[in-house]
Parts: sequence; structure tokens; C-alpha cells
Amino acid sequence: QVQLQESGPGLVKPSQTLSLTCTVSGGSATTNYYYWSWIRQPPGKGLEWMGFIAYSGSTGYSPSLKSRTSISRDTSKNQFTLQLSSVTPEDTAVYYCAASYACSWSSDGMDFWGKGTLVTVSS
Repeated sequence: QVQLQESGPGLVKPSQTLSLTCTVSGGSATTNYYYWSWIRQPPGKGLEWMGFIAYSGSTGYSPSLKSRTSISRDTSKNQFTLQLSSVTPEDTAVYYCAASYACSWSSDGMDFWGKGTLVTVSS
């Protein structure tokens, strides 16, 4: 059973880069054939899939966020990270890391979820 835990600052200032880490247990970010995704949910809105990093290291991003998003991994720590640059208050959301057996470009295809962490963008 894969378990996921998000961590990172809960408050980021506008124009800065938001950085979050997902720690994986019960599985491996490299040896298991999973796709590791980041998904967010702004207050009062639906889920938005942001991007993934595959077990192979390849990445895929939502076209609407691609220019500001980067997902990477630290194999020694069994973690993968999200960086979202040039944030604005509209990036305030609960951010989730998730894992799927199959390649999915939607939040619907996730098999395992972290509990989520709230990030507020404010000066």
C-alpha cells in the first residue's frame, strides 16, 4: 500500500516560487511502475491536475500550467517535488500528491492520495 505525505511552507508571497515535497512510503518513486502526480484544489473550486513524473523520470504537465511548473524527484529520499513559479493569490489551494498505476492526465485516474496541504499566496 503506497502512502503519500505532502510537506512545505503554508504561506508563499506573490511572485515567489512555491515548493512542495511528497514523501513516498510503501513504494518507490523509481522502482515501482507508478506515475506520481500533483493536483490542487482552490477554495470553492474543483480539482485541477497539474502534472506528473513517471517511474522512468519522464514528465507531463497541464498545458495551462506548463510554463510555471516543474516536477522532479530525489531517488535517495524517495521523494518527488513540485515547483510552481511566479505565484499569485489565484494559486492559493490545497495541494495534493497522488500516485496512479496508469498514465493519467486527470485527477480521476489516481489510485493513492496524500492528505493534502494548504498553501496560501499572500503578501
